[in-house]
Amino acid sequence: MANRIAHLVESIVEATATPYPVDRYLELIDPMITWRTTRAKVIDVRLQTDRSVTLTLRPTRQWKGHSAGQYVEFSTVIDGVRHRRFFSPANADAHTDPLELTVTAHDDGFVSQHLRRHARPGMVLGLSAPAGVFTLPSNRPAHAVFLSGGSGITPVLSMLRTLIEEGSQTRATFIHYARTPADVPYRAELDAIDRTLPHVDVQFHYTRTDEPEHFEPAHLDGIADADGAQVFLCGPPALMAAVRDYADQRGLADRLHTEAFTVDTAPVVDPDQPVTGEISFTKAAVAAANDGRTLLEQAESAGLNPEFGCRMGICFSCTKVRKSGCTRNILTGELDSEPDQHIQICVNAPVGDVEIEV
Repeated sequence: MANRIAHLVESIVEATATPYPVDRYLELIDPMITWRTTRAKVIDVRLQTDRSVTLTLRPTRQWKGHSAGQYVEFSTVIDGVRHRRFFSPANADAHTDPLELTVTAHDDGFVSQHLRRHARPGMVLGLSAPAGVFTLPSNRPAHAVFLSGGSGITPVLSMLRTLIEEGSQTRATFIHYARTPADVPYRAELDAIDRTLPHVDVQFHYTRTDEPEHFEPAHLDGIADADGAQVFLCGPPALMAAVRDYADQRGLADRLHTEAFTVDTAPVVDPDQPVTGEISFTKAAVAAANDGRTLLEQAESAGLNPEFGCRMGICFSCTKVRKSGCTRNILTGELDSEPDQHIQICVNAPVGDVEIEV
């Protein structure tokens, strides 16, 4: 009953605040005073490496915590435009503790470069509820192998930190791939864990040193196949593909849990079926020749700015109605031509003529 009354009061307040939601008025007073919207204030900024920035955030009261391995959408305004990106918290399972995000500033990363250069205590960011099923099982495994590359370190570090805070005796193997030792955020912490906790083994492999080490089966042999180990993997496409192949060959696929932070959106070209057709962006009254890329990429090339979040098919913020035509899901390869269907334009590419409500 209390929840229904609160919802009724909330609806009345929203109605009296038209034409804008009440949060639009509250943010004029203080952006951290919100009715519905979750926000977070930056309370600390650390530059752990030359290519990353670590933000410690204090969320508003709407934040209910995350499960280790999940991701959140955060947003920030740059030159008057709100940009959204997805990152995995690095801190352990938490409901009230500050939130920690480590962002790798890629060379072509508009938002990540902005945060690296301009993030300061006091900055307020938009924040979503956590999502994702890349999490530790409720019954903790006897042996967990955490495998990561680059910025994929954050969700698996969250898992490892969670096990440590729980006092779990789960045997843990933490294997991370980075360009060089200087490119590993949390390296000092992980070295300390490796020295002080006998049931945790931390290993680093560096891909851009005098003796580069990329993934090879020997790195997991005798580890991933021991004691029914559960393997948690997050990293760039090449690492993900190599480990998946390894798991398939060793019969470990049912114990491999993955999260991808990038996907390959290159056009799938079949020499027997060349790319043809025209895309009609019906709301914008714009048409363009199909070049095989995703609908999101082709819309942007046509000068349009459809909403999107992750470009990985995990957030659904880019869902639009395909009025007609056939599209291919680049993650699954599945074709779909049923009219008036909601599809995610970040992971669907047109096959022939397509009409899409963009």
